[in-house]
Amino acid sequence: MTEPVGHRTPQPAGHPADPLAPSGLALLLRRFRLIRVGRVPWIAGGLLLLLVFCALFADLIVPWDPTALNLGKALKPPIWEDGSVPGHVLGTDNLGRDILSRIIQGAQVTLEVGLYAIVLSGGIGALMGMISAYFGGVVDAVIMRLVDIQMSIPSIALALVLAAALSPGMSTVIVVIVLSYWTWYARIVRGEVLSLRERDFVKLARVAGCSTPVILWRHILPNVINTLLVLASLQLGSVIIFEATLSFLGLGVQSPDMSWGLMLNDARPYMTRAWWPITLPGIAIMIVCLAANVFGDWMRDTLDPRRRQL
Repeated sequence: MTEPVGHRTPQPAGHPADPLAPSGLALLLRRFRLIRVGRVPWIAGGLLLLLVFCALFADLIVPWDPTALNLGKALKPPIWEDGSVPGHVLGTDNLGRDILSRIIQGAQVTLEVGLYAIVLSGGIGALMGMISAYFGGVVDAVIMRLVDIQMSIPSIALALVLAAALSPGMSTVIVVIVLSYWTWYARIVRGEVLSLRERDFVKLARVAGCSTPVILWRHILPNVINTLLVLASLQLGSVIIFEATLSFLGLGVQSPDMSWGLMLNDARPYMTRAWWPITLPGIAIMIVCLAANVFGDWMRDTLDPRRRQL
């Protein structure tokens, strides 16, 4: 029987660790050797890479200044509807700003909020879940009650309170998302660790004198990293929609910064006169969320041994 990832034959107390033994990072990377390239969802992955490319090089590739106002070109339709407006491929908004440039620039906020929120919520949730399951007893009860309390608070209500206390902005969006999503990581990781802590390799690590941080880092975390990666990829779409929702309601990103949700809010009063300022950012949100969900499904099927098709 193959040993779980992260397992290493425990050394007697006081015995130096084998310097040639693979590190925890090397053990984690071994999981990806089973990935079959032919089954990778290239379209979804390509769309996500396009999002990353637009976010990193937005200042270089935008065709127009996304903040430049030109009321003489306000609400001009896309170029395929009005060939007399060269350059504005997706048209302009109510202030004459180029929609394509604003969508590209808004990708920066989308990616930044998504990465910060997922990394922070995943890290906090994974740590709390491992501590809760490993120690059990009172520690487990206290942490799980905090999870229950947090999950009972509506995210929008929490955003309203934090927006009033911290003022709306990107930092408020990140704080709200982290406070709303860490509980999901904590619950799922706790369930995984409850099983892992009873495995022989964890018991042998205790007998060998390994400290609790070493056991959590080198023996338990590598065995839950698959779950964290899958959950993070599946929640990317939810985070993007949540950020757009908060910005649309005026609780998130504020002008002059750009966000797809803020573009929807700006275009809402003019939706009966022009369909493109509110439809095109919505399509961008839909495409990115769909790509993130498809990619997350593939990661779940690939990294979960119970679902992997050999």
